[in-house]
Amino acid sequence: MNILVLNCGSSSLKYKLFEMTTYEVLAKGQADRIGLPGALFTHETPGLAPVQCETPLADHAAAVSALLTHLADARQGIPADRSDIAGVGHRVVHGGEHFRSSVVVDPAVRGLLEKTKALAPLHNPPNLMGIDVCARLMPDVPQVAVFDTAFHQTMEPRAFTYAIPYRYYAEDAVRRYGFHGTSHRYVAARTAELLAGRSGDPRIITCHLGAGSSLCAVAKGKSRDTSMGFTPLSGLVMGTRSGDLDPAVVSFLMEKERCSIAEALDILNRQSGVFGISGVSPDFRDLEQEAARGHERARLALDVFAYSAARGIASLIPAAGGLDALAFTAGIGENSPVMRLRICAYFSWLGLKLDEDKNNAGGEGDIAAGESAVRVFVVPTDEEKMIARETEAVLKK
Repeated sequence: MNILVLNCGSSSLKYKLFEMTTYEVLAKGQADRIGLPGALFTHETPGLAPVQCETPLADHAAAVSALLTHLADARQGIPADRSDIAGVGHRVVHGGEHFRSSVVVDPAVRGLLEKTKALAPLHNPPNLMGIDVCARLMPDVPQVAVFDTAFHQTMEPRAFTYAIPYRYYAEDAVRRYGFHGTSHRYVAARTAELLAGRSGDPRIITCHLGAGSSLCAVAKGKSRDTSMGFTPLSGLVMGTRSGDLDPAVVSFLMEKERCSIAEALDILNRQSGVFGISGVSPDFRDLEQEAARGHERARLALDVFAYSAARGIASLIPAAGGLDALAFTAGIGENSPVMRLRICAYFSWLGLKLDEDKNNAGGEGDIAAGESAVRVFVVPTDEEKMIARETEAVLKK
């Protein structure tokens, strides 16, 4: 069985084709600047030179057509035309309260998905566009929606309920949802495998740290609490997002800048985080370089981020019922030994200690010292593989 995984953004499309017996990636690629001048299409097949070309891509339909053409090209060495694709798994950021698990998209489901656009106006419209395009171009191939929010649907009301008038939840489903669920689910499961024999029911906090960052408390394989809320703006300090702050800051910004609510939210989403603090960059590699050169605000931005992550981890320990392991993933979590060290230093009181050589070595594995009371893992996330697995499971039901 071959499963195609798609992740559609507003002007981009990323994809991977999996052979599900071995989870081998038969092909992968992406289209950038869809609908804009200078659109770029990249396609990679193991063992062959990557194909990269500038080509007009008027819309997502043109991008999906291009990827299907490349998959069917015998010169690419992939025995995959449309009839070889058993299903398409789509990343959908927000499933609201309608969807607690992945689903095949039929007309009824598509109607419910339309209602989720308002919950994630930047993400869900292009996600749904990808579903519609594939349904039109591959009408006989099942389309499966896999939700970032679904993993967190196991949170209890005490964890997801906001302390605002209850009617906003009852009538409008305003509550904490959490995001990055596909990544948290994959990383928690892989961490449990790596812990096999050490803990029968590991209590894990997964740390998805990147341009967007979130934490998740996992016990008995289920999400118990997470740092993000109604939208991906809340929680930790991030690359350009503010994370948690006093809600009154929004009205203060609107009065000071004489701006609309949309403009104030743009400040919090795109001009804040470590970028806003440092004035340098949202890229942590740039910040670490500048901090090493003595740039005080870059150093402050890194300190604020590390403290935000540590405070978030500490707040999730009660939800997990304790802490057997931390698992770091995503761009920063996987690739910044310095940031892992900064964050873990806050937990020496728990008996947590890193092995310096293992922390610096990189790659998947346990980076805690032998005597550490809490294990610490680096686990490269693989959201596409998780989406492929979910798609396969839904299709086999």
